[in-house]
Amino acid sequence: MKNCRLPGLLPENYGIFVGIEALSMGQKGSELAIRLILAVMRLFGRLPLKFHYLWGRMLSWIMEKVLHYRKDVVLINLARSFPGKDYKWVKQVCSAFYRHLGDVMAETIWFSAADYDRLKKSRICRYTNLEVLCRAYESSPSVTILYSHCGNWELLGGMWCYNYDPEVSYPSDENCVKVVYRRLRSHIWNEVFKRTRLHPIKIEGGYDGEIESGQILRYAIRNRDRKLIYIYPTDQFPYAVSHDVGLFMNQKTKVMLGSAGLAHRLGMSVLYMRMKPVSRGHYEITFVPICENAALMEPEAVMRKYFDLLEADIRETPHNWLWSHKRWKP
Repeated sequence: MKNCRLPGLLPENYGIFVGIEALSMGQKGSELAIRLILAVMRLFGRLPLKFHYLWGRMLSWIMEKVLHYRKDVVLINLARSFPGKDYKWVKQVCSAFYRHLGDVMAETIWFSAADYDRLKKSRICRYTNLEVLCRAYESSPSVTILYSHCGNWELLGGMWCYNYDPEVSYPSDENCVKVVYRRLRSHIWNEVFKRTRLHPIKIEGGYDGEIESGQILRYAIRNRDRKLIYIYPTDQFPYAVSHDVGLFMNQKTKVMLGSAGLAHRLGMSVLYMRMKPVSRGHYEITFVPICENAALMEPEAVMRKYFDLLEADIRETPHNWLWSHKRWKP
């Protein structure tokens, strides 16, 4: 299993980087810009993680104090989510969030030059209960994993490297893992981050496990006879037909039911994946069962349970979620 790796997930956009799109001069210009950015990232990424944390902390200060990058969004989201907290507390969590965001970016650059041995040696992530995923995979036609933008979603590109328990093996090979993602508006940055999170994967013929959200229904139905693991980021603002799920973080919330609906239709087991920071440069990944057979549970109930689990995690470590999301649009 030495070459087992898994691509990570992106937030809805990387707006502060979109200016690089100006490098594009048609298709050839775009590819040149992509390769140039990746070359710089991977050269820079070879430096130690501690070095990256230094510039990450500087960048977090610039984003918060100088650029005010989405600061109004962060403060409004925090204030509405925690109405009982005073402004001093909200500002403290806001600052902690920007520090965390700086660490996420630093770890992403470091990851862009990572390979299997580097990821294993760093122990930047570890499973607490991989056996839960193994049981779900063995006992159901396929598995749906619901994930949020907590921790560092970009590190999931090395997800199949993070098992250090000799008694537990991975439930499948990496070709059975399918990650659903939402394409970024910037073609250049969509390709840069896609190739970065695929960088550690070494599969002959290339990895084809990233599926755009608009294609997942057709893909899952076409491959219903294969035992697969589907991973969805499910905390973004819905961009298609949405449904009310009630209150989430003290606010009325709409969601897309595509992931839960597919799991319901195909009788999959559903897990919630928690990514919790335990110290700087170290995360724990935990799987929490939502249901063993989604055919016996309505999609709305699946998503309600997911949001209950996510809210509990956010309230425990408020800075750990991506508050710069425009999650609750008018």
